[in-house]
Amino acid sequence: MVTFLAGGTGTPKLLAGSGSVFPPSSVTVVGNTGDDVELGGLLVCPDIDTVLFLGGDILDRDTWWGIADDTTATHDELERLADAAGLAAGPRYLDDEAQTAGRRLARWRRFSGVAEFMLIGDRDRAIHVTRTGLLDEGETLTAVTERLAGALEVPWRVLPMSNDPVATLIHTPQGMMHFQEFWVARNGEPAVDRVEFRERGATLTRSVGDALTDPVVVGPSNPVTSIGPMLAVDGVPEALAETTVVAVSPFVEDRVFSGPAADLMAAAGYEPSTAGVAEAYPFADAFVLDTADETGLDRPVVRTDIAMDEPGDSTRVARAVQEALEVAAR
Repeated sequence: MVTFLAGGTGTPKLLAGSGSVFPPSSVTVVGNTGDDVELGGLLVCPDIDTVLFLGGDILDRDTWWGIADDTTATHDELERLADAAGLAAGPRYLDDEAQTAGRRLARWRRFSGVAEFMLIGDRDRAIHVTRTGLLDEGETLTAVTERLAGALEVPWRVLPMSNDPVATLIHTPQGMMHFQEFWVARNGEPAVDRVEFRERGATLTRSVGDALTDPVVVGPSNPVTSIGPMLAVDGVPEALAETTVVAVSPFVEDRVFSGPAADLMAAAGYEPSTAGVAEAYPFADAFVLDTADETGLDRPVVRTDIAMDEPGDSTRVARAVQEALEVAAR
């Protein structure tokens, strides 16, 4: 049994070719929910959905989000209506009182659906309607996620990191904004002063607690906004300290593979490099680094080409992860 911590695209890319190394029936995936937003009354869980769509073999692998060949009729009509009515496009936050009213899971991340700033396909939207409806019927996010995984025939067990709200908020010179505004609407361009994981006593679920007793793999996801929200959940750092953990660096020395990890690492007080990742992950027992990465660490290292651009690449990285788990367990 093995548990993957997933956020963004790094860990899903690793999962994509891991089946011959880690049998899917033995894999649990714990997904980041700090990126979640409520948009037009629907709870959207981007990192959870990437794993669900990947496992259901419907993920758009060109973008690594959304459903392949999905239509966008509803989204297009929302944009047309907003334009015709003279309504400003872009992220439209609900007011402060609304941010903590209504569905608890959506706290601090509620947006109007007017001219929605995230592109949501029609089939993709059906997932959010179903998720939100089941939540409103009283089911937990964990239970809803397991239902959706079953409906999509996902081969792994998929769990949200918590049933409680945790919102990733980026503080910039232009003001505070949710991570989705920072990354999707503003293309990660604002300077980052600091990153806040806003939660009020969020705790890990029993299911996640059990999953974290198995060996854990932290894929090459963003250490700050993909893994950081999980570490903000009460009980997660302690659980990771008690189990075997292998982490794949998203850096080659000081060069990041993709995304805004470098700026976010610096804002969080870490050197934007593999050395900084090791500092951010004191619980990691071993690391998988790129063959070109000569960073010296105080923990065991397995090296391979960690670029995952072609079919078969992720299988190679998964084999290195397996080797690192064996080394860490000695």
